[in-house]
Amino acid sequence: MKEKTDKLITIVSLCLAIVGSIFAILFAMKGDSAFFDTAFWMLVAFIGLSLCAMVVFLCIRIFKGKGWGFLIGIGLLAILMVVAYFISKGNDLSPVFLAKNGASEGTSKLVGAACLTTYVMVALTIIAIIYVEVAKFFKK
Repeated sequence: MKEKTDKLITIVSLCLAIVGSIFAILFAMKGDSAFFDTAFWMLVAFIGLSLCAMVVFLCIRIFKGKGWGFLIGIGLLAILMVVAYFISKGNDLSPVFLAKNGASEGTSKLVGAACLTTYVMVALTIIAIIYVEVAKFFKK
């Protein structure tokens, strides 16, 4: 049963990814406005459908007792984002530049938080890769 469920999850995920990618490409091509609007809303619908599928499959795994690691990871990511938001300044750019681009200090702070979160995630990924390779070396 587990193999069939895993296969189903994989097939559904791949189908959603392929259709979502097609709509993302069509959205990026920026055709006429009617097509652009349709592609945009289809992209939003498929992103929403993907999120719903993720939540449903996560709930199934939690009821089976196997999904807690994912929730812990999401919680840690949320904590990292909140900490990055409070650390970022938001006043790195001049008010003239912000006004020229239609942004505010809040937007600048969100962008700074996203950058900090990305930097920390990249650093943690590099550390994890090094750890795995060193552990493999000493296991032999």
